[in-house]
Amino acid sequence: MNVLIVEDEKGLALEMDEFLSREGYIVEHAWKKSSAEEKIFVNNYDFILLDLGLPDGDGFEVLKQLKNLKDRDDAVIILTARSAVDDRIKGLDSGADDYLAKPFSLNELLARMHAIIRRKHKLEKNEVKIHDFVLDIQNHTVSFQDERVPLTKKEYEIFNYLVLNKNRVVSRMSLTEHVWGDILEVNSDSNFVDVHVKNLRKKLTQCTKTDWFETVRSIGYRINY
Repeated sequence: MNVLIVEDEKGLALEMDEFLSREGYIVEHAWKKSSAEEKIFVNNYDFILLDLGLPDGDGFEVLKQLKNLKDRDDAVIILTARSAVDDRIKGLDSGADDYLAKPFSLNELLARMHAIIRRKHKLEKNEVKIHDFVLDIQNHTVSFQDERVPLTKKEYEIFNYLVLNKNRVVSRMSLTEHVWGDILEVNSDSNFVDVHVKNLRKKLTQCTKTDWFETVRSIGYRINY
């Protein structure tokens, strides 16, 4: 999953980057309101961690720009030193998914991100059963009959994204964006996505039949369950 950190306090931003990268997230930065708006115009994100007090404007303006874009479901967590209840209410009423006041625990941030994933995808817990497999979104593992399937980081992220978007066709472009990050830095002519998916499917098929893992010709992939 990809995360955009919109935070001008570079020490905090780098600390979040290091922590979330260890947890398997792809992380990008925007230090200003203007650069944040440029990035969200080009890319979709699973999470946007948004500071309100930016050097060239207010984070609420970034949130407004995001909500004006069509077909976007980026989850937004507001991170700010502002403690006023009115600001928290305004952020949530403007479409933010959660609110964390500085200083905050990175483990609490991660727990809130997991909670948003559960709400967004209507999950009761951090584990998802897909036929005979279990996807653990907290520990980033996939198991078959209690035995861990040896997936690479990218194979896990692909499977995770397809499972969370079950019964929907996920385009190669969308998969690239959410698993590898900034689509402008990716060679659109490359078949690396198909290679990773082929390797993932092979490992799953070694455990059991995967006729529910569908390739939609010329578009992308779909997991049905």
